[in-house]
Amino acid sequence: MVKHIILSLVLISGLFAQDAYERNCVECHKELPTSLQRMFMRYLLVYGGEQNVKAGLKHYLKYPLKEISVMSDLFIDSYGIKKKTTLSDSEIDEALDIYWDKFKVFNKLK
Repeated sequence: MVKHIILSLVLISGLFAQDAYERNCVECHKELPTSLQRMFMRYLLVYGGEQNVKAGLKHYLKYPLKEISVMSDLFIDSYGIKKKTTLSDSEIDEALDIYWDKFKVFNKLK
């Protein structure tokens, strides 16, 4: 009985330990054929730098339209446009900061 309680507590605490990126981005994107890293590279090519990438992504999350997506028409036709986010601005900012830090290529090339 005690083992079941401990296991349950560990599992529950694991759910709450996830950051905004893991909870809100990875969870939905894991079923898509294009990784979040490849999507990051597309955003980087289109928007160029940190502030522009984050602003572009934030705008798209709040106002998703086919016309402003960086994904190909084939991808959009196959998987559609995401629904408007229900995340607060602070949750979006936290997730985007983590996303940027995880995949940025600047200062990682040697």
